[in-house]
Amino acid sequence: MKAVVLAGGYATRLWPITKDRPKMFLPIGDHTVIDEIFSDLEADDRIDEVFVSTNERFAGEFETYLAETAFEKPTLSVEDTTDESEKFGVVGALAQLVDREGIDEDLVVVAGDNLISFDIAEFVDFFADAGEPALAAYDVGSREKAKSYGLVELEGDRVVDFQEKPDDPKSTLVSIACYAFPAERLEDLPTYLEAGENPDEPGWFIQWLQQRRTVRAFTFDGAWFDIGTPESYLDAIEWSLDGGTVVHEDATVTDSQLGETVHVMADATVEDATLERAVVFPEATVRNAEIRGSIIDRDTMIGSFDLSGALIGAHTSITDGGQF
Repeated sequence: MKAVVLAGGYATRLWPITKDRPKMFLPIGDHTVIDEIFSDLEADDRIDEVFVSTNERFAGEFETYLAETAFEKPTLSVEDTTDESEKFGVVGALAQLVDREGIDEDLVVVAGDNLISFDIAEFVDFFADAGEPALAAYDVGSREKAKSYGLVELEGDRVVDFQEKPDDPKSTLVSIACYAFPAERLEDLPTYLEAGENPDEPGWFIQWLQQRRTVRAFTFDGAWFDIGTPESYLDAIEWSLDGGTVVHEDATVTDSQLGETVHVMADATVEDATLERAVVFPEATVRNAEIRGSIIDRDTMIGSFDLSGALIGAHTSITDGGQF
């Protein structure tokens, strides 16, 4: 069995934090988002190779990461794009990867920006028992949130209806971009694309597939975060920290108030500051400031400012003009 980790997005909603960094490399606690996925896939003996699908723009970052990591299964597979406007779409990129890598085995596909509380091996167990295309589904608990995803209607574990990004969702059970396909169903990818169907979101392919094949749904409780916006990233941080505060042992925090959901990373400095629901990346400095609901990237200086809901890119200096 093979696996594909989708990591080809440009994450424009998280710019400037992700302008020069794949969002899969955003830290969650002591790990990155994609580390959790790789760890699950590495531990499953049924999966012998993991293809990381990314674009030319971020290929170098992934090459460096894979060269330095202890994971043995991941192999980089690069699509020929460098900009959002050139993207093939997720389905188009997946079909190209299957053809490019000559994949002819059962395939597990996971979005690299998924932070999920279940072990992917549980999903593979479900797929192996079902022997049919499968997806993972989660109750987001909000009809407004459900509008942004593929809505799943079930009879038992069989998907009887699938609506991609409905305007008026009838429930809150959605697909989370974790799929599995039997080897014989991989031919449906080019069939779908040759028919002129939407190549962008995988949900459109699942909607098309469900109308022609039996598709099963693995439902789970716990937690799931789609790391695509600053709010969802901070929600994931809050979950990983259980609402608490983590200060790296190599960070310096003095005369400051740290509220709930604060992560201060290695070699960061926080002095005379108030932080709440905030992430301070390595080598950043925050002095005499109030930071709430914000992400402060590495090697950044913030002084004598109040920031709320801000994304501050790397190597930025924001001060009142006085001595920092």
